[in-house]
Amino acid sequence: MPTISHFYGITIVMYLRGKEHNPPHIHAIMQDFAAPFSIVTGEPLDSGFPPKAKALVREFILKYQNELLEMWETGKYRRLPPLM
Repeated sequence: MPTISHFYGITIVMYLRGKEHNPPHIHAIMQDFAAPFSIVTGEPLDSGFPPKAKALVREFILKYQNELLEMWETGKYRRLPPLM
């Protein structure tokens, strides 16, 4: 599970063993919380992530949406700059 980015205590990872299930998504991890987020919409695919952190993950996804979709399609990971 490569780490794509890390900012404000949130780690963004992507799993692509073979090809993970659709829809295209990333996983956000923060302390005791973890949730998948859609790359297409920026929305969490399940609940339970703190609201402020959820907004930061959504901002990250929208900023790097093209890069994240490319990684999903090709399986070639790279680090992306954190939100500042």
